[in-house]
Amino acid sequence: MSDRVVVKSLKVLKLSSPISILVLHGPNLNLLGQREPGIYGALTLAEINQFLAAEAIKFQAEITPVQSNHEGVLVDTIHGALGKHQGILINAGAYTHTSVALRDAIAGVNLPTVEVHLSNIYRREDFRHHSYIAAVVIGQISGFGVHSYLLGLQALVHHLRNNE
Repeated sequence: MSDRVVVKSLKVLKLSSPISILVLHGPNLNLLGQREPGIYGALTLAEINQFLAAEAIKFQAEITPVQSNHEGVLVDTIHGALGKHQGILINAGAYTHTSVALRDAIAGVNLPTVEVHLSNIYRREDFRHHSYIAAVVIGQISGFGVHSYLLGLQALVHHLRNNE
């Protein structure tokens, strides 16, 4: 008797057109690399964006990173994603725990969105355990440092490709 592998179903990823992903970084993330490196790591925001851009190329995707400390700018950027981007990767920072406006903007544009956090928000202060945006995103990844972003990007692209 010979060993034989039978593949009954194999879904092939369509890698036809590049996917455009908006990457939103919320307040204080511009201080990465110097702000509480024991919690957030030593990488700067520019380095994280470089890692994301390199990872995006592997998936035939492109990223557009935007960072703001201002809630209204983040809301306007989410609104502006319609017709421009197929998905959103967001680390809303402290606005995760306070902003109904970001939650409503994400729900309003109805683009697939993945929430990411460098630290595990559920192992931190109690007020960080609640995310206003979690209910309107397709998934949340936290606690893996820069890998949270990379895993989030991978999951978002996979979701978008499987729903084309």
